[in-house]
Amino acid sequence: MAAAYLQHLSENQIEVRSAGSMPADQINPAVVAAMLEENIDISKNIPKILTTEAVQDSDYVITMGCGDACPIFPGKKYLDWNLVDPAGQGVESIRPIRDEIKQLVWGLIEEIRGE
Repeated sequence: MAAAYLQHLSENQIEVRSAGSMPADQINPAVVAAMLEENIDISKNIPKILTTEAVQDSDYVITMGCGDACPIFPGKKYLDWNLVDPAGQGVESIRPIRDEIKQLVWGLIEEIRGE
């Protein structure tokens, strides 16, 4: 959700990579539905494994509780967003998580743009 919001809200002006330390086989259909409510279609996205190269190539690294599984490199800006995991939850439960992510992404965009 965060990557999709970052692409959408920045109007694709910020390059986004999305990966996880233990990605699922597919995106939670309820997450897809919740994002469609925001007119953002993530149905064709495929979860990817986090690689060392992806972190090295990034200026900002946003983690969501990956702990020791996430590589750390000097000079990168690390932000850990403490969010409820939407895994196994329905759309009703995902909406507040989605809305919190949207607010965090707006703050990130402002920080990146120096606002």
